[in-house]
Amino acid sequence: MNAKKHYDSHLARIYSWMAGDFNARTVEFCSFLESQHIKPVSSKIAIDLGAGDGAQSSALAKGGYSVKALDFNHDLLEELKKNCKDEDVTAYEDDLMSIGKFAKQNPELILCWGDTLTHLDTQGRIESFIEQCADTLAPGGKLILSFRDYSEKIVGDKRFIPVKSDSNRILTCFVDYLPTHVMVTDIIHELQDGKWQQKVSSYTKVRISEEEVLEILQNNNLKIFSQNTLKGMVAIVAEK
Repeated sequence: MNAKKHYDSHLARIYSWMAGDFNARTVEFCSFLESQHIKPVSSKIAIDLGAGDGAQSSALAKGGYSVKALDFNHDLLEELKKNCKDEDVTAYEDDLMSIGKFAKQNPELILCWGDTLTHLDTQGRIESFIEQCADTLAPGGKLILSFRDYSEKIVGDKRFIPVKSDSNRILTCFVDYLPTHVMVTDIIHELQDGKWQQKVSSYTKVRISEEEVLEILQNNNLKIFSQNTLKGMVAIVAEK
């Protein structure tokens, strides 16, 4: 199953619960932008790819950007519209590879946060995506990426990851390593009518390393502005 089908049928309905408090996530990303000295300087257009329920879009809007928020899941975009209803955020139901549609607006910032980058089918698609981002960015614009580096295997019982739980729901993730991908299985247990019900769905993510992404960025004449590790994710800011 690909990422879109997995979210449409399984994960989107619990995404906001899984991700945690919306306001806290917005404040957290505002702090990240501040720490990187990222603020509008030209077109003020920012593209948020894989925007989810809008926490990062809200942070960008609070920072003075006019935000174009893209996601492939309709329900998450409806949440985003409610969460960002008083802010300069416009929602688009589309996928990452549509980024080129915004080139004429000269975006000065493109964001692909969370582990969205690895949702692309292959490393070749990631290379094509970053190339399109480089072409779409205005001169001096920044591309912000975050993703999990799956290049090194985790083994044994470490492949079972407790994501979140409360008195009515438990989310556990299991990761199985394939040569070029990881198979991610999200196991949801929910208490319904006094009985626990199990729902399971799997999808693949691309195994790509931090070094490989850095090389792709540099091959597209994007200068590395900063590298960080945040909550187990690689976070890279690159500048055109």
